Amino acid sequence: MIGRAPAWPGGVSGKIGWAYLTGAIFIIIGILVIARRKARLPLVLGGVLIFLWAFIRQIPVLVSSSLLSGDWTSAGKALTFFGGCLVMASTFPRIPGDHRSTLITIVNREDELILTGRIALGVFMIISGIQHFMYIPFVASLIPGWFPGNAIFYTKLAGILLIAGGLGLFISPTAKWAAFLTGVMIFLWFWIVHLPRVSVSVSDNIAVFEALGVSGIAFAIAGSLSERNNQSEN
Repeated sequence: MIGRAPAWPGGVSGKIGWAYLTGAIFIIIGILVIARRKARLPLVLGGVLIFLWAFIRQIPVLVSSSLLSGDWTSAGKALTFFGGCLVMASTFPRIPGDHRSTLITIVNREDELILTGRIALGVFMIISGIQHFMYIPFVASLIPGWFPGNAIFYTKLAGILLIAGGLGLFISPTAKWAAFLTGVMIFLWFWIVHLPRVSVSVSDNIAVFEALGVSGIAFAIAGSLSERNNQSEN
């Protein structure tokens, strides 16, 4: 499932059914997003689903694992896609109707949706940046041999850029550019690092789409913040 949720609990039935159900839910949400058709509420509900199923379930795993281990990467991805759903929801028209409805009021709050996405992506980037320094040999091994320069240098540089981008997302004056440059950086990694490894393993295959998704989330944040700034100026 999106966000790399932990394995299905042992002894609990419904594993296959849940996989098909959640898969269908996200396919429908994806179609609505591509078609630009009333996806605001479905995206928010999809984000809540990712948060509850993929992120909350990671917390016991994180408690029992070493600090900033690979399990933290999975949790960070779940958090990022949760925030990404909210940011994407903010790009759709507000839901008309009775604003006394608590659900509709929350779904229509654009600033809060965007801020949540910024924080979620920023946290994940800082975690990933620190991990680049903790696991230098592994990260360096992901860089293709044909790429010019020293792989260790690029690993450390990427770590610095991830941390800087994550911090930039927390600061309102720099958030728009931090998000945009992050989107560019990860989109380049999609072509240079992830796409060439698509056939290496199932995990690498999934990582291709995760990188593309995270890049898109960053661009959506940048676009949303730019639009909000333009509205405030006018």
